[in-house]
Amino acid sequence: MTSDKTITADAAGTWTLGDLTVNRMGFGAMRLPQQGTAFAAGSASGDRERAIAVLRNAVELGVNHIDTAAFYFSALRSANELINSALAPYADDLVITTKVGPGRDPSGGFLPPATPGQLRGQVEENLRQLGRDHLDVVNYRNQGADSIAEHFGALADLREAGLIRHLGISNVQARHLTEALAIAPVVCVQNKYALGLPGQDDALLDLCGDKGVAFVPFFAIAGAGRESGAGAAESEEVLAVARAHRATAAQIRIAWTLRRGPHVLAIPGTGNPDHLVENVAAGAIRLTDDEWAALNALHRAAPEV
Repeated sequence: MTSDKTITADAAGTWTLGDLTVNRMGFGAMRLPQQGTAFAAGSASGDRERAIAVLRNAVELGVNHIDTAAFYFSALRSANELINSALAPYADDLVITTKVGPGRDPSGGFLPPATPGQLRGQVEENLRQLGRDHLDVVNYRNQGADSIAEHFGALADLREAGLIRHLGISNVQARHLTEALAIAPVVCVQNKYALGLPGQDDALLDLCGDKGVAFVPFFAIAGAGRESGAGAAESEEVLAVARAHRATAAQIRIAWTLRRGPHVLAIPGTGNPDHLVENVAAGAIRLTDDEWAALNALHRAAPEV
C-alpha cells in the first residue's frame, strides 16, 4: 500500500470503551522488551532507544490505545517502564489497557495464577510502573479456570475503589463473558484471534458485537506463530489481495480483522519503526466484497485449533 500521505490511526475509525473513545487501530506492547525477532541486532541501549522511539511514533501516528501488562518484561526492560519513559506525562486521550492474573518471577518463569486476593497487588504494580493513580482498563486474563467470578469480582471491587476505570476479560469463552457481565460492566474481550484460526472465537466475536463489547484480538498477524511472530508461508489468497492493494500480507490480515466488526480493535505490536507505519496504514485498506469473500472462505477452511 503506497501513498505520499502518512496514514494515521483514525483511518480505522473509532470505538468507545465505556466512556473512553479510542481509534480502532491501537498498539500492543508485548514485543517491546523482547530481543531477537522484535529488534534488529544492536546494543541494549540502542534497543531501548528504538523501543521508546516506536512508542512515541505510534502516538504521533494517532494511536491512543496501548495494550500492556506488568508481566511483559525481559532481563533488560519492561513494557510498562518503556511506556512510562516514552509517554509520561500522558496525553488526556491516551488509553492504556493492562491485564492481570498471570505473574512471573524475576527470572521470567511464570508463577501459579494469582488468587483473587493477589490481584490488588498486581494492579498496584501496574500503577507504579506506569506512574498513574488509576488504570484506564484492566483485563482479567483467565488461565484455564472454569469460573472467573471470584477473580472478576475482586477487580470489580477495585473499580469501585477508584483504582480501575473499566474492566475487561481475556482468554475466555462465551460463558465467562456472561458470568462477568452479571457482576460488573465489561468493555472488552481480548482473545487470540486471526485469519485462518477459526473456532469458538468466531461466535464470541459476534456475541461481543451484539452486547456492545469490544473484541480485541491478539496474534492477529502472527496467528499460529504466537509470540514468535508470523513465520509460516503465507497463503496465496492473502498474497493475491496484498498484491491488489500494493500492501503486505500483514496489512491484509489487519484489514480483514478490522472488517470483522465495528467493535473489533486491532493491537498489532512491533519494535520495528517501518512495520509500525505499515500496521497503522492497514487501517485505511478497504477490502472489496470479492476479496472479503475469498478471505472468509480461507478462514472457514482452516482446521480448528
